[in-house]
Amino acid sequence: MLAVVLVAAGYTAVELTFLEDHLGFPLDDSWIHLQFARNLATGEGLSYNAGELVAGSTAPLWTALLALLFLLPGNVVLWTKALGVALFAGAVLATYRLGRELDLSRGAAALAAALTLSTYWLVWSALSGMEIPLFLFLSLGGMVLQVRERRHPERPPLALAVFGLAALARPEGLLLLVLAAAERLLAARLRTGALAGEDADPVLHLGHPAWRKLAFGLALATLALVPTLLVHQAISGSPFPTTFGAKAGEARRWFPNGQYLYLVQGILIRPQPLMVLLFAPGLVALLSRLGTPRDRGLLPALWVLALPLAYSLMTPEGRHQLVGNFGRYYFPLFPPMIVVGMLGAVHAGRALGRRWSFGGIGVPVRALALGLLLVPTFVTLVQGAARYAQNVVNVEDSDVAMGHWMRDNLPADALVAVQDVGAIKYFGGQPILDMVGLVTPEIQHYIREAAGPQDPLGQAGVDRFLTERRPDYIVAFPDWHPAVTGDRSRFTPLLRLEIPGNITMAEREMIVYATPWTREPPRGFSRRPPL
Repeated sequence: MLAVVLVAAGYTAVELTFLEDHLGFPLDDSWIHLQFARNLATGEGLSYNAGELVAGSTAPLWTALLALLFLLPGNVVLWTKALGVALFAGAVLATYRLGRELDLSRGAAALAAALTLSTYWLVWSALSGMEIPLFLFLSLGGMVLQVRERRHPERPPLALAVFGLAALARPEGLLLLVLAAAERLLAARLRTGALAGEDADPVLHLGHPAWRKLAFGLALATLALVPTLLVHQAISGSPFPTTFGAKAGEARRWFPNGQYLYLVQGILIRPQPLMVLLFAPGLVALLSRLGTPRDRGLLPALWVLALPLAYSLMTPEGRHQLVGNFGRYYFPLFPPMIVVGMLGAVHAGRALGRRWSFGGIGVPVRALALGLLLVPTFVTLVQGAARYAQNVVNVEDSDVAMGHWMRDNLPADALVAVQDVGAIKYFGGQPILDMVGLVTPEIQHYIREAAGPQDPLGQAGVDRFLTERRPDYIVAFPDWHPAVTGDRSRFTPLLRLEIPGNITMAEREMIVYATPWTREPPRGFSRRPPL
């Protein structure tokens, strides 16, 4: 779609204005994906350090697609951005199709697609090198199929297979798969009741055609999922990626965290304030149709409601809450929320009428409402371009610069413990230990064992792990690992990297520390001088 290309080109132009001669990514995580993909493309398998298999990718399907890009000529960063833009264009088109399947008019569905296209976090995602546009495309495509299959039960249950693929792009796809399966049973129950009247059996027997079709759909999803799950099991002893244990691990409470839900609402409301408000009447419209010829199901609305509730049960307290950088775990909720909100807008528009009159002056209500819908989205879209570019600059000034410094100044075989594992590894090349545990999962045991009321983040466990593994250097943001970086008797600062105008990284400076186990000083250092 030309509009998608034009918006992406505008963001890229601003990025080039900031960086001048090259392109980058707005998150360090983007380089994590590329490191996994490069190793896969060069025959190293699912590894991060060469020769060490690890189930560290939460998006194995995205990793596989990126690996193919390394086989193409030219700049892999450019190819990655092009793939993201193409998938985002597909997601915008799928938003339009979903709107039409939910009985929106062509104009209303096109407006929903335009709002999706103009949501700055989604444009940011398309250029980010992250898996978000792939998950958007698959999740929305699956929803379109789900609605069609609800209207035409004779169709094969392909939606569940698509949701299985979506779970290989983002683990949240598993929740979407469960919701889709439950919604199919609800649809079958409503159809059974409509045909049999008051005497309908309230329980669907296992021999019912709906169960057989559901089993077939789940079998297709299983075919998509099982190979990856078996590989994870063989590598790490768990079907889940190691990232799951590092960021969540297990449910932490029985009731949703209200403060967390408020945080999620804030992520959604800034780019799409009216769609958040209109989501509730849109949900009511979907509920009112259940069991009628206009029944289109509840899956898009259930997905928007269920994901925050699920994560609110799992999120830890404090600054490590499960929303992802800038709330990116929730970016895939924008399109379905917009479509459901558009349903609410249509119903509200009918109730408000075409024109209001004030002192004899007629006000076109629909034109006013259209302005209220579009203005916040387009304003934040324009503002978002500079924010995106600043994110890229921050990553370039920190992790990318540090990776280049390590490549030029540290021995190739130096073992480096790092907090950010992406660009540092991608450009530096030295073997690394991950102090967070995404690609060094064994550290998670040390952290959990040490965590307690006096040490909620398990810093003593990190210290113990480093003492056992004896890295040559540590590269970290000092305030995030005070128990380690504050021990100047063992860890000597060598290099301080300032991050001007930081809005992206964990702190405003990154420091390289020598350790008691440093075998060889950096080039240009004859000893380990303090800063």
